[in-house]
Amino acid sequence: MITLDKIYHAAYVLKDVARRTDLLPAPHLGSDCETYLKTENLQVTGSFKLRGAYYKISQLSEEEKQKGVIACSAGNHAQGVALAASRNGIDSLICIPATAPISKVEATKRFGAQVCLVPGVYDDAHEKAVALQKETGRTFIHPFDDPDVIAGQGTIGLEILDQLPDVDAVLVPIGGGGLISGVAFTIKSLRPQCKVYGVQAAGAPSMEKSLADGKPEELPEVHTFADGIAVKCPGDLTYEMCSRFVDGVVSVSEDEIAAAVLALIEQHKLITEGAGAVSVAALMAGKFDLKGKKVVCLLSGGNIDVTILSKVISRGLVQAGRSSELTIELHDRPGELKEITAIIADLGANVVSVFHDRSANSTDVAGCYLRVRMETRNWEHVRQIRSAILDAGYTIL
Repeated sequence: MITLDKIYHAAYVLKDVARRTDLLPAPHLGSDCETYLKTENLQVTGSFKLRGAYYKISQLSEEEKQKGVIACSAGNHAQGVALAASRNGIDSLICIPATAPISKVEATKRFGAQVCLVPGVYDDAHEKAVALQKETGRTFIHPFDDPDVIAGQGTIGLEILDQLPDVDAVLVPIGGGGLISGVAFTIKSLRPQCKVYGVQAAGAPSMEKSLADGKPEELPEVHTFADGIAVKCPGDLTYEMCSRFVDGVVSVSEDEIAAAVLALIEQHKLITEGAGAVSVAALMAGKFDLKGKKVVCLLSGGNIDVTILSKVISRGLVQAGRSSELTIELHDRPGELKEITAIIADLGANVVSVFHDRSANSTDVAGCYLRVRMETRNWEHVRQIRSAILDAGYTIL
């Protein structure tokens, strides 16, 4: 169903539509490997999804085009389908989870699609889209479990091999599995010695669990701010392709994803959504043995909701030891607050907030609690401050 010829044909169809995204060196993200970033977060519509959606729609018959298309999406596939349909003069209807970021919903409308918001997550939107497809006769554009969609995503593999012919490993986000299926098939066909690894959010490890159990399985629920990969069940085709062409799948925590989003902003001035950063999260967390390898992390999308970006950054700062909080037991007498803040200042940390609680139940009637939030350099810096406070005779709770 999927061949290299089809993927090369997809590349030809997409050459004037999809951007050939840059492959950027990232020397400080992986300490023991040579790291590069494939910046699909800078793709037209802000994610790789345009590739598969446009190629699929380009292959429809005239009769199918006249009936219009329908799709379900967490937001990125929706934008790809909307743009592809508009450019081909096709009417489109997209079912999107009501929990999707408003920015993705509004962008889908701007690209010319009708939007149907569905309570729940991606899988609920899929059920609604299937029901509407039967009612309306529209052509269903599946976000991942479709040979043409997978072939479109596979063009990323062609670009990676052209940009870095001797690549040793590629780390790819996984939701339903369409992206990694196309990339893995392409790379394994042309450079079989290259490893292809998948990364999922710990709150939505559907492909990881399915591969471990030897069959596609549906999770009872998914929970992650990486909404682009919050999929309860992989596709039958993508499961089969991942079991054949993918060398391993891991999951990363919400804190690890947040730290990756923060690192990409600070070090490379790149905005990624949670789903787009999981490959970097796996690299930074040392999930794979990549020592001495040339590694590509695929940044699949950049459509993060700005209303949660500050929360993600704050969480990333905590994860990296850049923001920390200590609760210290003090004697309620003059000078102790001054001594604590002096210790912190002498070690080069910045006090952001102080809460002095004299009413809390303490082990000492004359005692009180001091909660201090600080800006610090890293976890080693936090340990130095803790040690200095303990050495001064205070108790850290």
